[in-house]
Amino acid sequence: MVIRERYLKKIRPFYNQDLIKVITGIRRCGKSVILRQIINEIIESGVKEENIIYMNFELSDYSDIKTSKDLDYYIKSKIANKDKYYLFFDEIQYVKEWERTVNSYKAKYGDKVSIFITGSNSDLLSGELATLLSGRYVSFKIKPFSFKEVCEFKNYEFDKYKLEEHFNNYVKWGGLPQRFALNDEYEIRTYLTDVYNSIVVKDIINRFKVTDLELFNRIAEYIVTTPSQTFSAESLVKYFEINDARGVGKTTLYNYLEYMCKAYLIEKVDRYDVRGKRILNGKYKYYLADLGLGQILNISKKEQMGAYLENVVYNELVYRGYDVKVGSLDTGEIDFIALKDGNKEYYQVCYYLVDENVIDREFKVYDNIKDNYPKYVISLDKFDFSQNGIIHKNIIDWLLDQ
Repeated sequence: MVIRERYLKKIRPFYNQDLIKVITGIRRCGKSVILRQIINEIIESGVKEENIIYMNFELSDYSDIKTSKDLDYYIKSKIANKDKYYLFFDEIQYVKEWERTVNSYKAKYGDKVSIFITGSNSDLLSGELATLLSGRYVSFKIKPFSFKEVCEFKNYEFDKYKLEEHFNNYVKWGGLPQRFALNDEYEIRTYLTDVYNSIVVKDIINRFKVTDLELFNRIAEYIVTTPSQTFSAESLVKYFEINDARGVGKTTLYNYLEYMCKAYLIEKVDRYDVRGKRILNGKYKYYLADLGLGQILNISKKEQMGAYLENVVYNELVYRGYDVKVGSLDTGEIDFIALKDGNKEYYQVCYYLVDENVIDREFKVYDNIKDNYPKYVISLDKFDFSQNGIIHKNIIDWLLDQ
C-alpha cells in the first residue's frame, strides 16, 4: 500500500478539530484507502478502536441506511461512552438528506466528535451542506496516483531509461490505483470500462436526470477522447451540427459538460490573459482526471501523445497543489501558468523537440514575458535543451522530482 503522504499531511492537522473533513474525487481514485490510513494513524495515536465508526455506503452492510434518520439512529446506537468519537462516512451521497444529521452532530457533540466524509461528486460541497455549515468544514480533493506514486507502488527503480515503458503504460492506462493489480490489457480495459460506466450512470445520469442518453454519450466520448484542446460552446455546437444530424443546443452542451466536471470525469481550466491579468470567458480547456478513462473510448482515433503529456503535466501540477490556468498572449498560448503561495511558474509541454522549428515554437513563446518567475519546457527528450534562462526538463525526471 502506498502511504499517500501528500494528502495525509494536509489532512493530519485537522484530525482532532471539530471542522468536518470533506474528501472528494473521482470514483476509485483512492478516497477509501486514505480514510483507512487516517484511521490507522488515529489508532496508533492511542484512540480505542471502538471509538471509531466507519461506514462505506457502497457496501451492502449499510444498504438499509437510506435517510438521515436511519443514519442518526445507527450512530446513536454505536456511541456508548463520553470519549471522543471519530466518524467516517464513505460515499455519503447515497444517504438522503445526510447533511442534516452531520450538521446535528456538530451542534450536539461539538468537539466530542471528529467527522470525515467522502463523495464522488462536487455537489457534496454545494447546496444545503454549504449553507448549514457556513465555513465549518475543510475540503480535500484526491486524484489518482501520480507517476511517482505508481513507481512506489510497483517498486520500479528510479532510472528514467528503465522507466520509459512504465511511463508509456501510465500515459495509456492512467493512474487509478486498483488497475495496477490487474495482469493484462483486457482486464485493465474491462475494469476501466466498469469505472467509467459507474461514473456516467451513478454520478451523472441518475443524479442529474439526464434523459437523452445517446446525445450525452456522444458529447462525453468526444470530450474524453480529445483532451487538452481549447473549446468554446460555439465551436462544439458547430462540430455537432456538421458531424451529427441532430445537432445539440448550447444550453444542453453547457449542462452536460458541467455534469462531467461535477463527477470529476474532466476538469475545466480557465484561460488567463497574461498581459491584461484577467480571466478570459468563452473558451476553456478540458483535461481528463485519468487518461485511462479516455483510452477505453478511443477506438478509432490515433494517439495524441503531445496532448496526453500535457494532460499528465496538468494533473501533476494540481496534485502538487498549484492553481493552474492556461496562459493567453497576443502571440500565442502558454500551456500552463501554475500559482502557489504567491509564486508563479510557467510551463510549455510537447512530445519531442524534433527540430529547430519546434524548439523555437516552445521557447520563444516566453519572449514576451519579462518577469523572473521560472519558465519550463517539458518533453520526452533526454538531451537538455535549456537556454536563455528557460529550463528544459525530461518529463519523467520532472515527475520524479522531490
